[in-house]
Amino acid sequence: NRLSDKTQVLSFYHNDDITRRALHVQLVSRIARTLGAALGLNADLIEAIAIGHDIGHTPFGHAGEKILDELLRDSIGLRFNHNVQSVRILDKIFRYNLTLETLDGILCHNGEMPSDNYTPIPLKDFADFDERVAACMKDSGNIKKLIPATKEGCVVRICDMIAYLGKDRQDYIRAGLGEEKDFCKNDYAENNAALINNFCVNIVNNSLDGECIRMDEKHFETLKNLKKENYNTIYLADKVVKHYDDTIRPMMTRLFEKLVDDLKKGDESSFVFRHHIKFVDGRTKYIDGAIDEYLRESPELIVADYLASCSDDYFLALYEELFGIKIKGYFN
Repeated sequence: NRLSDKTQVLSFYHNDDITRRALHVQLVSRIARTLGAALGLNADLIEAIAIGHDIGHTPFGHAGEKILDELLRDSIGLRFNHNVQSVRILDKIFRYNLTLETLDGILCHNGEMPSDNYTPIPLKDFADFDERVAACMKDSGNIKKLIPATKEGCVVRICDMIAYLGKDRQDYIRAGLGEEKDFCKNDYAENNAALINNFCVNIVNNSLDGECIRMDEKHFETLKNLKKENYNTIYLADKVVKHYDDTIRPMMTRLFEKLVDDLKKGDESSFVFRHHIKFVDGRTKYIDGAIDEYLRESPELIVADYLASCSDDYFLALYEELFGIKIKGYFN
């Protein structure tokens, strides 16, 4: 539910035609299931990985993730990454008893690192998996070493990119930030539907009955070029990122410091208790000692859990409620 009000790429736009995080997750799931079915893979495992892959995302997309990562790193030396947070939510905080293959696919889904060939690297057991999670929390560089243990995880990883490359361009245009001419013409990606179809067909043709999930060299080069163009035109453009450093960074910093202080003081009137810890307790009360174990964790880590769970609008409302500062709106 919270993903329906979390930024995919564009924040501060009240426009129902622009993708939010929940729609992206559904698109990844649908594309990956279709591709997986064509390859004879486990479609239910694919869907479980796809639906869970972004549950750890912060408000305000990757910009919010970067800010929270810096706050956690500077305070207790741990790193925040949304894929690791997704696993933390599902396996450590709420303990949903998911399979190793599902959790591994979620951890290893990172769609920021394209490859023309994904060959699964099997996991030994949950202890091996837990070591990987801990390594990623200590050093974000370890995320670049992650490869899914199953073909299903590999499919979700590549479909994460297929789902957002064309859709983010579509949103950029629909938000009035630019036009189609801002992007180079490409025969494989004339529009979002064509991009999805062309890449999925190529992956099926090159992966069927093979040991890995792959695409041919031309499609891989196209994928890298599309991604690079999206970064230059959309993700790093001043008109897209201008709000984050000037507005969101100081707000998230102030909230983080205030809520950590509340937690250390044991102030149960604080929203970190009333809206987060109480919620976790309600969902885990059937597990003996779960909430007590959770409360023994670092206050900074618990506050990071809380802030990461916020939707965009809840985050802004929380800031206004705590500090009495009216957030500048769209018409003032």
